[in-house]
Amino acid sequence: MKHIVIYSAAALTVVTSACSSHKSDKSDAERAMPVEVAEVVTDSVTLYKEYPGTLTADKTLNIVARVSGTVSGANYQGGEEVKAGQLLFTIDPTQYQNAVATAEASLSTAKSQNEYAEQHYAAVEKAYQSHAVSQMELAEALSDRDQSRSAIKSAEAALADARLQLSYCYIRAPYNGRISTNVYPMGSFINGSASPVTLATLYQDDVVTANFSIEDASFLRVFTNDNNRHLINYDSIPVSFSEPLPHSYAGSMSYMAPNVSTSTGTILLQAHIQNPYSELRSGMYCTISLPYKIEPEAFLVRDASIATDQRGQYVYVVNDSNKVVYTPIVTGDIVNDSMRVVSQGLRPGDRYVTSALLKVRNDMPVKPYLSNTK
Repeated sequence: MKHIVIYSAAALTVVTSACSSHKSDKSDAERAMPVEVAEVVTDSVTLYKEYPGTLTADKTLNIVARVSGTVSGANYQGGEEVKAGQLLFTIDPTQYQNAVATAEASLSTAKSQNEYAEQHYAAVEKAYQSHAVSQMELAEALSDRDQSRSAIKSAEAALADARLQLSYCYIRAPYNGRISTNVYPMGSFINGSASPVTLATLYQDDVVTANFSIEDASFLRVFTNDNNRHLINYDSIPVSFSEPLPHSYAGSMSYMAPNVSTSTGTILLQAHIQNPYSELRSGMYCTISLPYKIEPEAFLVRDASIATDQRGQYVYVVNDSNKVVYTPIVTGDIVNDSMRVVSQGLRPGDRYVTSALLKVRNDMPVKPYLSNTK
């Protein structure tokens, strides 16, 4: 009887141990933490390098006075947009109107004298043909006629100059643009006849130019190496600003300097930017994202999924056994705002952890589930 009891206890012990082991295995599976993962994707991406730049208006012109006189009118408000042909300034025209009147009178006198000289010469020539006057008298009549003709031309030139000087009294906008405040207030006397005097500055900024410089090494990398450069669109270069603007802007490459500056070791580049909303102003600072390479098959992961330790950058990959694998990587540029190019360490389709990065560890079993977005 005692032998039977001992045998039963042993059997019970074995059964109990097996059940305990089964419960332990089930408990480990249940304890595996759910983690969100994403797959390494392959895509064609354009790589950019950023350069600081400044904007200038497409046209900038100093509005000047070319005559002397008192500023008697300023027909605009500083900072506003003006139209081509709009009257901007008036210089007191009195003395120039008088000069025009004098020139007109001189021209009238010259024409009258010419009319007499023409008639006199015709009469003398007729008399000479009948031998009524001498050849000397004919020559004198011809000289008077020619002088009267020259006097008309001189008077006409003087009148044209007087009218030109008078026109300078009315200063108009040569094209549409935005104008600065007037330098000289009403009533100021300016001596524009000695040398032109700047009254204001006009900016035509419906198109602005981004000016920036790249180092000579970047020039060699961007514009001389292949890098699929024939696929790069230089007519749509992203341009950004220190503060976000209501609209986005892109420039079209319009100029590259033919030389490298020996003082800075850089090359000047320019890009035209359309400014339909008048948000861009001459002198603004900007950042130009110059495309330098196209990677037709780049490996991309979420930038937020990349961690860094003393050995460098890494991600947590989930292998086929649903265990976490610490995976060192080599990264490149960030693209599409949130994705990072990975040049070494990963393959297309690899699953990497995108959340709970501080809770997972190498060789840890997990329950991976794919995120809804890349």
